[in-house]
Parts: sequence; C-alpha cells; structure tokens
Amino acid sequence: MTGLRSDRWFGGDDEVAVLHRVALPARGTGGGPVIRIADTTSDLNPCNAPLSGLIEAVARGIRAAGGVPVRFPVMSLGEDLMKPTAMLYRNLAAMQIEEQARSNPLDGLVLTAGCDKTVAAALLGAASADLPALLLLSGPRAAPTWRGRPLGTGTDLWRALEERRAGQLDDEAWHELEACLTCAGPGTCTTMGTASTLALLTEVLGLCLPGTTGVAGASPAAVDLAERTGARVVELVAAGTRPSDVVTQAALDNALLALAAVGGSTNAVIHLAALAGRLGLDASLAHADALWRDVPLLADVEPCGRHLTAALPAAGGVPTLLAGLAGLPGPAGLPGPGGHLDLTARAGDGQPWALHVSLAPEPTPDGVLRAGDHPVAPAPTMVALTGSLAPDGCVLKVAAASPDLLRHTGPALVLDDYDDMRRRLDDPELVVDDDVVLVVRGIGPVGAPGMPEWGMAPIPAPLVRRGVRDVVRISDGRMSGTSFGTVALHVAPEAEAGGPLALVRNGDLIRLDVPARVLDLLVEPAELAARAATWQPAPVADLRGWPLLYRQHVGQAPAGADLDFLTAPRPEHRVRVEPTVGRS
Repeated sequence: MTGLRSDRWFGGDDEVAVLHRVALPARGTGGGPVIRIADTTSDLNPCNAPLSGLIEAVARGIRAAGGVPVRFPVMSLGEDLMKPTAMLYRNLAAMQIEEQARSNPLDGLVLTAGCDKTVAAALLGAASADLPALLLLSGPRAAPTWRGRPLGTGTDLWRALEERRAGQLDDEAWHELEACLTCAGPGTCTTMGTASTLALLTEVLGLCLPGTTGVAGASPAAVDLAERTGARVVELVAAGTRPSDVVTQAALDNALLALAAVGGSTNAVIHLAALAGRLGLDASLAHADALWRDVPLLADVEPCGRHLTAALPAAGGVPTLLAGLAGLPGPAGLPGPGGHLDLTARAGDGQPWALHVSLAPEPTPDGVLRAGDHPVAPAPTMVALTGSLAPDGCVLKVAAASPDLLRHTGPALVLDDYDDMRRRLDDPELVVDDDVVLVVRGIGPVGAPGMPEWGMAPIPAPLVRRGVRDVVRISDGRMSGTSFGTVALHVAPEAEAGGPLALVRNGDLIRLDVPARVLDLLVEPAELAARAATWQPAPVADLRGWPLLYRQHVGQAPAGADLDFLTAPRPEHRVRVEPTVGRS
C-alpha cells in the first residue's frame, strides 16, 4: 500500500522521520496504514460502556488487514448526566475528532459511539476530517420485564411519570421501576430514541457496516462487527474512499426517508442538517418535508409502536426497512417515496443497498417492519411547520402526537425556564383549561445554551388528575426521541434570538394546523411590533470558555445548530490543508 497520508510522518531518512518512527515503532518504514480507534467510553456514560469490550476486537481486525491500530480518547457525550445537555458539547467533540485527525499521522478512523450526541459528533467529525472512516455503535441495553412486558427505556419512564403525577402510581411501584431500569445494564435506550435513530441512519448513510442497527454491544455479533469494522476501514484507506464520497445527496435523502419511516427522533433532523452543512448538501426543512409527505410509519417500535429496537435485526433490519420504503406508492401521477429512494447508494461494506435489499426478508403486514400497504400509521409521520410563530420553521412528530390535536387553537401558557416550568406545572392549584398551549422558551441553541430536551413539558397537574394525557406544546428546545405527544420543537428563530416566540404572552391564541403545515400566533402585527420594540433578551450568566464561544457562533436549529466556522456552504470549504510535517 503506497501513498499513505502517514508516510509524510514516517517516510524518509532524516532526523524528523527517525523521531516519528521512534514515537510509533509499530508503524515503521513501509508499514501499513495507521487507523485511529476513537474511544468514547466513560464511567459517566452508560450508553457507551459496551464499547470498551469491543476496542481490542477492532484492533484485531485492523491488524489482520495489515493496518496499525492506535487508540486515543474522545470526549464522551452522555445525555443522562451532562447538564444542561450533551448537545452543548456535540460540536466540541466533533472539533476534537477533526483536529486530532488533522494533526496526527492517521490514514483512517474507527469512531466508537453510543449515546446520541456521541454518534452525532462522530458523524460531524468524520465528515469534516474526511479521512476514510466508519462508526462502531454500542447497541441497546437489555430490556427487563416491568408489569409483565419488556421495559422501554425512557418511553415507559415518561408514561409512568404521568401516572405518578396523577396519583395512580404509588411509591413502591415507582421504586420498582427504578430498580428495573437500573438492572437493564449498559447500552443505549431500547426504544427508537435518538441513539437508536442515529444508529439506524448511520447505517443508511453507509458510515457503519450493514447489520449494525439493534445489535447489543455485549453480544458475539457485536464482536464480529467490531473486527469487520476495523478490517473494512483498512480497505477504505486502500481505495481512497472518504465520507464525502459516501454521504451523497442521495444517501442523505435516503436517511431522511428512513427517519420518517421509523418514526425516529426529531433530534435527528438537527443532526442531519448539521451533517449536510458540513458537506454542502441539502437537509433544509422544506426539502425534508417534501420527502416526508408520503412516508407512513413502517416500524412498529416504541414510542410510536409496540416493540423494542432489539427486535429489528430478526425482522430484517435496515434492508427490510428500505424494501418497505421502495415499495411505497405515491399520489396519482407523482413519484412516491420509492421514487425518491436511491438504492444505488452504498452501504458501509461498499455494496449498493439494492443488493442488500434483494437479499433481505420481505416486510410483513403485521411484523416489526411493515409493508407499505399495511403501515403502523399513515403518512406523514413527521412534518415541518412554518407560520407567524415559526418564520424559519419547526418540526413535529405526527406519529407520536394525538390526532385530535393536529388542528388546534388555544390560549398560551408561557414558561420561561426549567425551574419555573416544573414549579408551575406541578402546582395542583394552577388554573388551566384543557385547550391550553404550553409555550416553553429560552431553551434554544443560544438560550440555554445548548438546546436541552425540555420541550416535552409535563402536562399541568390539574389536567393530569382530570385524565388529560396530552396538550399542544411549543418550544425552541428539543425533546428526547423516547418522548411522545403533540409537541412542536426547534422553533426558529428561537426566543433568545428575538424570534416571535419571545413575544408570546399568557392568553395569546396560538393556532396549530398540521395538515396545512402552519403554526401561527394570532396576535395583530401592530401589537407584536409594539412588544418587539420593548423586548430585551434575558440576562445571561457570566460565561467563559466553551459556553461563551458556543453562544457567539452557534446557528439556529434548521441549520443544524452548528458553529458558523465549521460549516461548508461551498465545496472549497471542504478542501483540507495538510499540516507541514517537521521537527516539533
């Protein structure tokens, strides 16, 4: 193998090359490609914990293929414990991946990832570094039984919380639920949360090996995947295949279609937009909504269905899902989703998806993965909305919403921070009507900062006790992919940026019309102009370091909440300048 990037460090006979070879003897003169194993494991991140047992398997695969494995760590992003949110650090971890690749003698990357922001950071870092790369994903945790059925991480917790707030779940049952969640062990959420959604989309994009989605990290199948991933990256280096060659517009569109077909996490919309921004592709809300319009729900997986993600491999996984998408009809005279799906796009093993689809089990009418004529729920499963309250757009997961609220007008109850939200909504004396529209603001990319998952505000306590389990909620923040409800998210511009959301007052009427793709604030323009004239952003706590840099450069949700100096609006922004190799 010749022409390796690492040859610039190790080739030659001068004192600089000698120093480099002494620093990494395993590479030596004429050695194989140097493949970095990016280790994102941490004791503070249970989602990524299974990966620690797979790193040596990756190294074995690299060595067997003639490469030189080198391991070093990357910031581990775990949504469970990082505050205000791991999303604040997604771009930082992506920068770390990129800069470590830029500055070291690396020819290819294996990026381990589990928790959703770690996966997103790995995708963004791989795109910007643009060295041959694949992700190795940790997979779902075990699913203990609670109340006679397998426990869906996150989703069942949110449902149990509402029962507890309604007085229908006692302390004993609540603690029993905690014990069940604890004994599930390490791994990602067992439902189609953001981690599982991004794992599936990574597979569709061709940035992990086919067959990855749903494989538990502690299983023999995961060890095999790890070894093959290491070996495959050595092959990618030999072929000169980079992420920018793999993640084409067709591959990105396939991912957007798959996102809708599985009722995936709305967070993925932001991450795909950021990925598109790094590569100069189109994942705008208008483009996404056009793709989503005719895609029904084809995956019977929580929170929109009945099963857990561990059931996906036996059902045929991504190839069977794509087969279901390919068979969907469109409106009369127009191409359906199958017409947009491009099965010439490549999977992570280099084969076109058409080959994998041809060998996959067919989707079934009542299975985990459905055929288009027997969907779990009708199209659309996800929409992009615009209107006077969201001029630049927002998203709503229809598959997780209440059908009777998809057309709704009601008075706003405005909540300006998390503590205020929990205090007021848990107040049993709160005066609130069933048609209320909860507005949670100040939690966008700039506002929090970092855009935490506070958008699925709890149902007001008086309504919960009356049996209400959903109300319309509107937010410039995010919600967990394990969540559900009629929630319009990622409203842009956010309140902190002076968007209309900042001008809403208690009692203002808000109109949601999902079929028309509209979210409007029903206040006269003159009144809004008067409010805007006196509006001031909320005072900001003294910031320094990364949060300060983040607030100064982060973009809005429709553009992926990426930093302005990391995007690539034109192809020339993706041209990498190799470092000068000389004596340090």
